[in-house]
Amino acid sequence: MLVAEHPFLDSRIFKREAKSLKNLGYDVTLIVPRKDGYLFDIDGTPIKDKFTSSSFMHEGIKIVTYSFEESRAPLSKVVAPVSKWEQGFSNPLTELGIQQNADVYHAHEYLSLFAGIGVKRLLKQRNKEVKLIYDSHELTPDPFDPKNHESHRNNLKEKLLIMLKEVDQIITISHSIKSWFLSQDPTFSVEVIYNSHPLVKEFQPKDFTGNGLIACYEGNIDYKRGSKDKIIQITEKCADSIGFQFKIIGGTRFGDTFKLPNHLKDKIKLTGWVDYYSITQHMKDVEVGWIDYEDLHESLNRSYAMPNKFFSYLNNGVPIVVNRSHEMESFLRTHRCGLVINKRDATATDYAEAMLYLANNKKVLKQMSLNARKVMEETYCWEKMENRLDNVYHELLNN
Repeated sequence: MLVAEHPFLDSRIFKREAKSLKNLGYDVTLIVPRKDGYLFDIDGTPIKDKFTSSSFMHEGIKIVTYSFEESRAPLSKVVAPVSKWEQGFSNPLTELGIQQNADVYHAHEYLSLFAGIGVKRLLKQRNKEVKLIYDSHELTPDPFDPKNHESHRNNLKEKLLIMLKEVDQIITISHSIKSWFLSQDPTFSVEVIYNSHPLVKEFQPKDFTGNGLIACYEGNIDYKRGSKDKIIQITEKCADSIGFQFKIIGGTRFGDTFKLPNHLKDKIKLTGWVDYYSITQHMKDVEVGWIDYEDLHESLNRSYAMPNKFFSYLNNGVPIVVNRSHEMESFLRTHRCGLVINKRDATATDYAEAMLYLANNKKVLKQMSLNARKVMEETYCWEKMENRLDNVYHELLNN
């Protein structure tokens, strides 16, 4: 697995895909970046007290590390004319990839895909044919993103489509993103492997008998997700009417803070970043999960997103409240396991009104909870996704 950006303990890359492939009988190596000499945790915190060797084994997975800083300039050659790409293949990620002499190379970002193209071409020169997977966690470039000038987006897209001609399999995280790839070239082989979680075995249906409501936000709080201001405003509005608590599992990234107003310190509970496998314990008393993607007109990715937290809520029988983002809206309306605010730009007042409605209609909330758990058991749990991953690898290696 070739990784250019993600932390090595990333829940999709390490805890699900790599661990599943190991359990399926594969030898798995992750080649991952160090920033300022350190590996980094899921919230961006440098890990200084362990994992300091250049390569090591962790939970049965071989980890090989390289310098993030040394790799950036050569990997950025992807935007240069294709005739100059060979200069970019002299980078640590491609060089370490070649050294592994693997049969399958599984790239997780745009830049690691470029590194993988280099691996595939250079090994072919040595008479070794390998398979290359592009695991597209999101659309890069995002066609709506105003941060990138249109000419730059067009260049990135042009280079992506050139690279995809050399890819044997695309994996992505939502049906909408799959459709986008097929709209570019219907001959692409694309599989959807959702950001699901292994099915919670000790699940107990929630009773929803209390008068108040416990809402939850799981994941990063940063410039584009988990608005601090909205969390504060939702809590203030709901706490005026009912016994209300907002639980945050995760929170700010390294270097940032979330200072709670004094009057809400007993209403907003910050668990901090918790072990991946303990999330279920923190979800036991949660009744509603909250997802809010702002500025949807500036991001096709957010409209097409199916984030980790979405399936984490459903896995624990937690109905979801979300604004009108295409993929999540379609899922929640189809499976009746959440409430969609009929606005792309929902306000804190909109969310508070939705939560107060659910607090006053616990029978509706309970049915949504049962529906959420059922759809995970029957279709979307990681065990089902592992079967898809198994099929992808089996077909690649037997063609």
